[in-house]
Amino acid sequence: MDEFKEKLISLLHYPNISWDTVLQMLKKDPTLQNLYQLQKQSPQQTCLFPPTTNNPSEKSSSVPLHPDIIRDQIRQYKTNEITVITILDKEYPPLLKEIYQPPWALFTKGDLSLLETDPKLAVVGSRQATQYGKNAIRLIFPGLIDKGVLIVSGLARGIDAIAHEYAIKNGGKTIAVIAGGFYHIYPKENTSLALEMMKNQLVLSEYPPDTKPLRWHFPSRNRIISGLSKGTFIIEAKRKSGSLITANFAVNEGRDVFSLPGSIFNPYSIGANELIQQGAKLVTGAEDILEEIR
Repeated sequence: MDEFKEKLISLLHYPNISWDTVLQMLKKDPTLQNLYQLQKQSPQQTCLFPPTTNNPSEKSSSVPLHPDIIRDQIRQYKTNEITVITILDKEYPPLLKEIYQPPWALFTKGDLSLLETDPKLAVVGSRQATQYGKNAIRLIFPGLIDKGVLIVSGLARGIDAIAHEYAIKNGGKTIAVIAGGFYHIYPKENTSLALEMMKNQLVLSEYPPDTKPLRWHFPSRNRIISGLSKGTFIIEAKRKSGSLITANFAVNEGRDVFSLPGSIFNPYSIGANELIQQGAKLVTGAEDILEEIR
């Protein structure tokens, strides 16, 4: 690892660091020559999605880490089969570079070749998945997988986890984008799925492995889910849903948005139906998606 890359990765380990803080530092010091002066400065947090609670557990520690501790952590990543890809590396996904505030680095574990697989489809939905949503995945996924579509989701409970599981069951490939770091998988019920994916699929995060997931990490990571993908498919979503945040990111980046229509009596279909009213493509089968993204 060259010196600049190590410094950039080190910078991401500092408490309360933000995307904007990194940008301003790179503007002032393009080679990060003075990086370790951060130990004395402890930069202020200006997060893309800052926490809105006064609960101390929702805030990052403001105690600076010693540079030697950070360097030791980075050196352990190879032992733990963690690869860090910065925005300057050739392996960094080109589509992800196009989004607003692309991650400075991706902490990855698993099959890195999946970053080059095309096309990718983001699939997200309600954490309270209904049988209708599960049946839709069973119906639609085989046609997508047969055409080589890679499924990207967020490893959340409900539709996200089901999407990963059915991609694997159908012999396909899938990428999970998590909030927080690898050492703090959330929710814990999906830990076994995450570990399986770290072996044969791919799990990634923009946060260092020892980062505990905070509330604002979840909407923040949604931009990566949509940013990796040519399109985003919403399967069940309430009117106010994190899935709709992902859809909005996709729209803002000029990507396709697909939505599964649902019953007007099902609260978990209200958001998905409203997306269709706003111009998302109604999906009843795999071909509705394939004709747009392949």
